[in-house]
Amino acid sequence: MGRKKLKIQRLEDLKARQAKYSKRKTGILKKAKELNILCEVDVALLFSSPSGRPTLFVGQNSTGLSSILKRLSNLSFEEREERRTYTIEMLKKIYENSESEFDLLSLPHATNADTLKLYEDELQELKDKLVEKSKILRDWRNPNNVEDLNQIKMMEDHLIASLNGLRSRRNQLAMEQQIRERELEGNENLET
Repeated sequence: MGRKKLKIQRLEDLKARQAKYSKRKTGILKKAKELNILCEVDVALLFSSPSGRPTLFVGQNSTGLSSILKRLSNLSFEEREERRTYTIEMLKKIYENSESEFDLLSLPHATNADTLKLYEDELQELKDKLVEKSKILRDWRNPNNVEDLNQIKMMEDHLIASLNGLRSRRNQLAMEQQIRERELEGNENLET
């Protein structure tokens, strides 16, 4: 007896949903391992169970999740949009051949102009924050300009970072000086 085709829709019963998740997760992980081994591709899967527990799978040949994410983040905006469009087209084709409905509206689909506007807004927000923090740091010498504890905390963090930078530079210079002195001593010993 063959398997009957299930209509893909949300399971209402929490126990049934958890059981189905567990079985399907095992199947997907098996397929991901096979794909990783057979095709030597980097695979990273992140699941969140119905109960909220996360599961992360990174393929055996992978150098780690961070390298995969770094590679993705290094893609240009155009390449990411191209991959996203390709993925949506593939999903459409898959769902055309199934009995399930594919709701394109449920996918995040911002146009290039919308995405660009979003990035511009985010950039402007970051610029505003930078101007505000720069102003606070410029005024740190005058304690009368302090308006709240956040300013004091930011000034303290800035001072600590500056001190750490100075200590690091001092240690670096001391090490360079020691190396130069050893080289000079070594050269003097060779000459005599």
